[in-house]
Amino acid sequence: QPQLVDSGGALVQPGGSLRLSCAASGSSLDHYAIGWFRQAPGKEHEGVSCISSSGASTNHADSVKGRFTISRDNAKNTVYLQSNSLKPEDTGVYYCAALMGPCNIEALIITARTVTEFNSWGQGTQVTVSS
Repeated sequence: QPQLVDSGGALVQPGGSLRLSCAASGSSLDHYAIGWFRQAPGKEHEGVSCISSSGASTNHADSVKGRFTISRDNAKNTVYLQSNSLKPEDTGVYYCAALMGPCNIEALIITARTVTEFNSWGQGTQVTVSS
């Protein structure tokens, strides 16, 4: 699997926007469905959004539907998470990871559990939504 590096997190006010980036090195992302996950303080990792390898299919957790958009540029080996209308409850460390299956909510759940079990999350990027 490719090495993934997350970036773009910041402190923003409620209602603000951020674009997170997930850049791959070492190998191409072309063949992987990619998921974005987050961990709020004191909580487990949860799946937020995913995108299929071609970019044709996306899925989002109910908590972010209508506010977050996931996209990818395979030429740049990068996946993006555009986060709009941010809320304080969106605060957390955001991570990307290759999905263990196609892009759907079940794969987000399975991937989160497996990556946690093997303690193989990347460094993540901190998103803080606060006034």
